[in-house]
Amino acid sequence: MIRLGTRGSALALAQARIVAAALGDEVELVPIATSGDRLGGAEMDKSRFVKELEEALLAGEVDLAVHSAKDVPSELPPGLSIVGVPERADPRDALCGASSLGELPEGAAVGTSSLRRRAQLLALRPDLQVRELRGNVDTRLRRLADGDFAAIVLAQAGLDRLGRGAEGTRLPELVPAPGQGCLALEARGDDTRAAAAAGALTDRAALACLTAERALVEGLGATCRTPIGAHAELENGTLGLTAFAGMPDGSHWIRDVREGNPDSPAALGRAVAERLDLAGARELLDAAEQAAA
Repeated sequence: MIRLGTRGSALALAQARIVAAALGDEVELVPIATSGDRLGGAEMDKSRFVKELEEALLAGEVDLAVHSAKDVPSELPPGLSIVGVPERADPRDALCGASSLGELPEGAAVGTSSLRRRAQLLALRPDLQVRELRGNVDTRLRRLADGDFAAIVLAQAGLDRLGRGAEGTRLPELVPAPGQGCLALEARGDDTRAAAAAGALTDRAALACLTAERALVEGLGATCRTPIGAHAELENGTLGLTAFAGMPDGSHWIRDVREGNPDSPAALGRAVAERLDLAGARELLDAAEQAAA
């Protein structure tokens, strides 16, 4: 029996069931309320979505924890490791309520809780009124249906996993959050049984992409308060990494694209972080963090 820890939201449970089905053996889902769930899931501290799950791992109450990889901080608690990364779902952002950004009228209200999305939306369309929107996927879509916003931006992967994928239009012009669309399976470092079970689910491409994206975040010292995007893709034996860093108001931003060896994904992430740093990204992100404080 493998005890699989998960948040209790509809999306988290849907993700956990995907993992449980893939594990094949007897699996017990163990829903755990996180401080992020209780306090409304503020963008400012995504680590609140994983903290209690990690505490349950360290206490031996669960064997594996399944996370949305974009919520997992670059530095893990001592004794814990990411031991599995299943095949990645669609990593792109999705626009709900309109078929494209260009279709939105001038001054349209667009809802999101993400500083990264805000920065890129305003860089593309400075006329938009980007407004705060929190809550789970159903809550956000309900507010769209109620007319609170002309459109909202969500993760396509979340919509797909909830069976609502047709309600979004993909936004390839936005660089996704690092890890978006990926699931990260976390376990204690000394639990070889859990690591072996999770490792059997790992997709090579997803692991390489996630590793590159997380290395970029770590290399820039980025936090939940910094509008940063990172999207790696493995195509024809080459790993490409696109990165974005910008101010929340869209006034200043830096974007970079580089290719590397898929066998050394962390090196690619660090290289792109260094290039962005030389271009002034660290100062930009520091200013963005101060503006968001």
